[in-house]
Amino acid sequence: MSNYKPPLSTTILRVGLVGTGYAAKLRAEALRQDPRTDLIAIASLASSNAGNPERIAALAQEYTIEAMNSWQQLVARDDLDIVVISTINQDHGKIARAALEGGKHVIVEYPLSVDVQEAEELIALAKTVNKLLHVEHIELLGGWHQTLKQHLDQIGDLFYVRYSTLNPQHPSPRRWTYHHEKFGFPLIGALSRLHRLIDLFGEVFTVNCHQRYWETESDYYQTCFCSAQLCFDSGLLAQVIYGKGETLWQSERKLEVHGEQGGIILDGDTGMLVLAEETKLIEIGTRRGLFAKDTTMVLDYLFDDIPLYITPEKSLYTLKVADAARRAATTGLTIFLKE
Repeated sequence: MSNYKPPLSTTILRVGLVGTGYAAKLRAEALRQDPRTDLIAIASLASSNAGNPERIAALAQEYTIEAMNSWQQLVARDDLDIVVISTINQDHGKIARAALEGGKHVIVEYPLSVDVQEAEELIALAKTVNKLLHVEHIELLGGWHQTLKQHLDQIGDLFYVRYSTLNPQHPSPRRWTYHHEKFGFPLIGALSRLHRLIDLFGEVFTVNCHQRYWETESDYYQTCFCSAQLCFDSGLLAQVIYGKGETLWQSERKLEVHGEQGGIILDGDTGMLVLAEETKLIEIGTRRGLFAKDTTMVLDYLFDDIPLYITPEKSLYTLKVADAARRAATTGLTIFLKE
């Protein structure tokens, strides 16, 4: 976390939002509903399909805020206290840097950057300019994660985890989420897949990874499939499978945790605790409202010094593990994270 020390002297934070997609709209709704914030302006990326002038204008009208022609113009405004970044992964780092250098607090959806060195520099910059840098990781706030934390101690010493998220798309969209550079390496762009496990199980010793793309045109692909194997310091072995696109035929969102005394299986909205003496269903909380919860927690920190649930340093560690997976997939080698 940055070394910014609340409470604030102001009673209302003036906010600028970069992005027009799903996450950006949820952020806008949360900001509009909190009396501690005033959403002033919105911008997107003119050169990407993450937004367009018509969409920006429509959102600006819906929320009665000002539409900006570019994120550069938005970040340069001197009437903003905080910038929320909800746009393509590739540009997270440079927008965050400009906002911090302009004296703004920053909320950014994961990943902080698609480049480890840039992420390290941004965390150092936030401390230098004494501003909050918050990297969203709402997977830690959701029902799956809370259910796992509640029941893990019932299944003994853990030895194997399998976490699979497969999303068939027929046809696959020609969007930035299917673009090599704009989305980034799959487990960097989808950093939460690794971060959930690292938050639960600790540091990683080695990483192996294999990936495959089915290309369409230019820098877009119609399918990606990525399988990583993480060996944790504890000896726990985790397999993480991530895929999306046309070459996949069955949707899956499943997490299995195997221990010496039992197992936990989360499959979509269904949870099961398997023990020697019984198998029982366990309740899984909702995934709804998490962006609003994250927004509220950031404001609670800024105004009342209530600790946040995540630090940028923890997100950075997971980014380093994801980058190790990228290097493993590129070279075919096992990557050791320990010196």
